[in-house]
Amino acid sequence: MSKVIKYMPELEGEEQLIVAQIITDMTEEQAAQFAPVYRERRKDEILILVLTLTAFIGFAGMNRFMMKQIGMGLLYFFTAGFCLIGTIVDILNYKSLTSAYNQKRALEVANLIYGAFPQKIEESTDDE
Repeated sequence: MSKVIKYMPELEGEEQLIVAQIITDMTEEQAAQFAPVYRERRKDEILILVLTLTAFIGFAGMNRFMMKQIGMGLLYFFTAGFCLIGTIVDILNYKSLTSAYNQKRALEVANLIYGAFPQKIEESTDDE
């Protein structure tokens, strides 16, 4: 938990626990590289809520486009958010939608960091 607090003190709740679990096995260098990349790719819950509310002024599906769900974004856009029913469901579930998106991005960034900065395996010497 101390790595997540050190590198990303702004995270809270479930997101903090998920990221802490992901970076537990990372070296300090890997964790330091993970933090800015993840910050850039994650989405804020309030931003998703505001984009969801834009459906009421005629721009349904903006939240889905922001979360890289292009197909659902187009469907919402052309059906006015399923006649606003889908939009209302998204308003009620914006936290879980954002959490799922952020979790996927965290795993994606972790895989990227592990590939770019592999952990150094300590050489063991056998004195026989």
